[in-house]
Amino acid sequence: MKKWIRSVRGVVLDLDGTVYEDGELIDGAGDAIAAVRAAGLGLKFATNTSRHPRGTLIERLRRQGVDAAPDDVFTAPRAAAAWLVDHGMTRISLHVSPMTVEEFTRFAIDEQQPEAVVVGDLGDDWTVERLNRVFRHVMGGAQLLAIQKNRYWKHGGALCLDAGPFVAAIEYATDTRAVVAGKPSPEFFGAAAAALDIAPGQLVVVGDDVHTDVLGAQSVGARAVLVKTGKFRSADLGDSDVRPDLTLDSIGQLPAALGLAWRPRPLPERG
Repeated sequence: MKKWIRSVRGVVLDLDGTVYEDGELIDGAGDAIAAVRAAGLGLKFATNTSRHPRGTLIERLRRQGVDAAPDDVFTAPRAAAAWLVDHGMTRISLHVSPMTVEEFTRFAIDEQQPEAVVVGDLGDDWTVERLNRVFRHVMGGAQLLAIQKNRYWKHGGALCLDAGPFVAAIEYATDTRAVVAGKPSPEFFGAAAAALDIAPGQLVVVGDDVHTDVLGAQSVGARAVLVKTGKFRSADLGDSDVRPDLTLDSIGQLPAALGLAWRPRPLPERG
């Protein structure tokens, strides 16, 4: 067992590709979550998705048998809204999926002189017209706020472009840098550790993305576990910038990797 494991007091789990994939729990995920809780470790779920509000994610977890309270789930849209509040911004140009609009109802939508342009994953709704609108707002002085900057995600068994390439296009065209609210922002992981009332060095982050999960966690001094599910590709381990503290086949191996004594309850016998 690695020495740092003894200092772990809290766990942050990525959702899509780590806990579930295409809406179904990954084998062993339920038992792994139960083992973490039974060991008395703090637990949070963290996701960069900007396609669904937090309430929808909580309901999905509950339907799959995972107990989750609102405070257990950290989302990038919530982090973006908090950033806007912290910086006193009230007028925004909003570019997120329709289901995520509810996370930003406290702000005025202003397509004339927004203080910030909020960009999430729009999938097929990205158009040249929309990109030009974002471009002009940023050129006019609006702050570019990226809910997240993932390069790609996995859906229906295929890799798909995420928000990152579109954010990068705007950055390049405007010669500016976006503020990133979600992973891999150090503030995002720092907030998760603070919510667990532990130091970042006592936190372990588990995810399938070498950039947003592994490098993001390590940027604040947390430990990072990379799982070979979801968007993971074998080429990820060849990236010279990525050195996960542990690499597992799936979240199902997490209890053993952390030295947690746990045996899943046997299924009831059928009469």
